[in-house]
Amino acid sequence: MNFRIKLYNTFGRKLEELNTVTPNLVKMYVCGPTVYDYVHIGHGRTFVVFDAISRYLRLRGYTVIRVQNITDIDDKIIKKSQETGKDWREIVEYYSKDYIDTLSQLKVKIDIHPRVTQHIKEIIDFVQKLIDKGHAYATPGGSVYFDVDSYPNYGELSNTKKEEWNQGEEFVKEKKHPYDFALWKAWKPGEPYWESPWGKGRPGWHIECSTMSTRYLGEKFDIHGGGADLIFPHHENERAQTEALTGEKWVSYWIHSAFVTIRKEKMSKSLGNIIPLNEAIKKWGPSVLRYWYLSSHYRSPLDFSEEALEQARSALQRIKDSMAIIRSIISEGPKYYAKDEDIKLQREIIDNLNKFHEAMSNDFDTSTALSSIHEVARIVFSKLQYSRDYLGAMLAFEAFKQFNDVFGVMDEEFYPAYEKMYKIIDTIVDIRNQLRQMKLYEASDKIREELLKAGIRILDSKDKSTWRFE
Repeated sequence: MNFRIKLYNTFGRKLEELNTVTPNLVKMYVCGPTVYDYVHIGHGRTFVVFDAISRYLRLRGYTVIRVQNITDIDDKIIKKSQETGKDWREIVEYYSKDYIDTLSQLKVKIDIHPRVTQHIKEIIDFVQKLIDKGHAYATPGGSVYFDVDSYPNYGELSNTKKEEWNQGEEFVKEKKHPYDFALWKAWKPGEPYWESPWGKGRPGWHIECSTMSTRYLGEKFDIHGGGADLIFPHHENERAQTEALTGEKWVSYWIHSAFVTIRKEKMSKSLGNIIPLNEAIKKWGPSVLRYWYLSSHYRSPLDFSEEALEQARSALQRIKDSMAIIRSIISEGPKYYAKDEDIKLQREIIDNLNKFHEAMSNDFDTSTALSSIHEVARIVFSKLQYSRDYLGAMLAFEAFKQFNDVFGVMDEEFYPAYEKMYKIIDTIVDIRNQLRQMKLYEASDKIREELLKAGIRILDSKDKSTWRFE
């Protein structure tokens, strides 16, 4: 397997080969939630998609550092506080806990989870540097805005023109241009605030991600991700303010996941079709949800329905059932000689594992990759359960293991059997080591040949042999 990883870059709208800033290291920033309400199933898709991308990169030998922020001060949080009469910090802590709990249940791993309010000093420093370089300006009222005209490449990421640059912000009269955006918002009575060189206030939305991403990943990193709704204005503004400050290209690849829809409509509070993620996990379970999220390519819209989740449950169960057959074959122990039809079956499994990697290497195409795994399941049901070929079962096990490393949908029943399979392979290699010590080279060579046919390569050294999957 030697598939080069390619990914679709929103900047430029084309597939590009992955070339990281630092060899074998992927630095990734993904925009997290604003914690004023429960995260919903649309958020869940973004969380799981970038988790699967991270998992696949790790499977391919990359070290991945994934940063995903928590926005814990924002207009929406303040509005929620005013509507409910609760302290804004109480709201933040309650919904942050829900968010963290859902990530844990969905088996989503985040390496660094920074909060905006823990980085106010760095944000103020970032804003001041933009002012010093002539890219931002303070107003008499105490707000600070980014001067969009000072950055000539504005609009390139979102492929938008000046007449489309409506930021949806207040205080238009304070701005030099209506499309300038807030870096620092002046304090209003009753709102939380921090002291700054421009007076009491709080960060704007966009500045937080620029500050925290560069704080943890540096001024150049590999992947910036989020939902497609963030391309404009959020990611456009992030790119503008960061590259204006550094004078260099900031992010190599921009990746955006498509929306989850309900009856082909985007989820929104006005339509009353928001489904909290914690409720979906309770009803369907994390594995079924993960499977459903990854059953479609991340750039394609995913429509929610009860039927779609039931189909995901059934499809996942078929893979689990085929795993039960594999475990039973492994428990019967190894056979040192394979029939021609067994070797052909082994090759089919290897071919489908290669197809899995080919699909995942092509813009993380989980939908096509999943098809190859279901083909392995078909081989198990139609052929392997009758031939009882041990090496074929080990190969199928390895295919499912790599699938699960990325999809994360069957940990609970996978790893105990996997450990047993490894112990059996270790035993075979130990027996072969003993045969070599007894100078029974014909028998030891036969074991090596049969294992190689199954995709297991013996690595001989002077003192001891080890093994690896091909």
